Amino acid sequence: MPACGARSCRKPGVKLLPALGAVLLLCLAVVASRATIGPSPVLSPLTAVAAGDDKKEDAAAKVDAFLKTLDAGQRAKALLDYDSAKKPSWSNLPVTMVPRNGLALGELTKPQRAAALEALAAVLSKEGYQKVIDIMNADDQLVKGKGNKMKFGTENYYIAVFGTPSATKPWMVQFGGHHLGINVTVVGKNSVLPPSHTGTQPDTFKRGDKTVRPLGPENDLAFKFVNMLDAGKQKQAVLGARPKNLLLGPGQDNKTIPPEGLKCSDLDKDQRAVLLDLIGAWVRILPADSAVSRMAAIKDKLDDTRFAWYGPTTNGSAVYYRIQGPTVLIEYAPQGDTSHIHTIIRDPTNDYGKALTDR
Repeated sequence: MPACGARSCRKPGVKLLPALGAVLLLCLAVVASRATIGPSPVLSPLTAVAAGDDKKEDAAAKVDAFLKTLDAGQRAKALLDYDSAKKPSWSNLPVTMVPRNGLALGELTKPQRAAALEALAAVLSKEGYQKVIDIMNADDQLVKGKGNKMKFGTENYYIAVFGTPSATKPWMVQFGGHHLGINVTVVGKNSVLPPSHTGTQPDTFKRGDKTVRPLGPENDLAFKFVNMLDAGKQKQAVLGARPKNLLLGPGQDNKTIPPEGLKCSDLDKDQRAVLLDLIGAWVRILPADSAVSRMAAIKDKLDDTRFAWYGPTTNGSAVYYRIQGPTVLIEYAPQGDTSHIHTIIRDPTNDYGKALTDR
């Protein structure tokens, strides 16, 4: 998708709007645990949110605590049946183009927002939660100094819960907005990330004096890996001079594509290690226990996995790559240039935890 513009859509004649807007923006701060997030162009930091690596029963309790902050009307929007037909209705596109399930952060009171973010943090790792914050703060850059007709920015990210949070029965947290669609399915002790979309625009921004790259590892490790390949292996991996777009992004559930590219059974030990580290940039969005077991399963099938690359091999270039194996599919795709990136992670055997719930 091309970069999106935005023009002002303010309504005249509402005297209280500036004051209310200022309060709203101050309240919408999001700070990852054990990490200091300084002021973004739109938001100011408030309190920290405890993030990630909780036991599953603690995650269920925190999600339930969020739901209990809602009134009846809000709860009807935020809590959906586990098997609801609305579950696949998520996207990376602006919320003005594809309506989202659940409630927007901007619709919530300050205590409700804090509870919503704690619920999200509880089903992610600290690293994963930080990535989500960084993606939202990148989206805030699209609002800076502009109108917001397209409804970019932190207040336009939505949270929905599918199924009653439980230590034994399946349930799911769906969170997303522009460039973000996180679907964490929890079944007993297992957490499942696919299908989920992470993206960013811009790819780099400043938070105070710190440079933030929401998808930096996904870029840098990929270039490191492809440049570890000798000429023969690169020839098998690099299939075109120009990048492609996502083939199995949002809205493409249950579709398949043929694998192509370099067979990972041909990789040496060091190359395998870097490729697994690259895959981990997505998998480690999950809490540590789930991420470790997921990585072990992917490693076990790595010989049956392929790596395909489209574009130059010089870091800083716009490239598409795909990692495709029996239980993982990852795509990374620039949208015109390197400042606007879309990615997807899927598991053809276990999207939305289907392998765990169909038993």
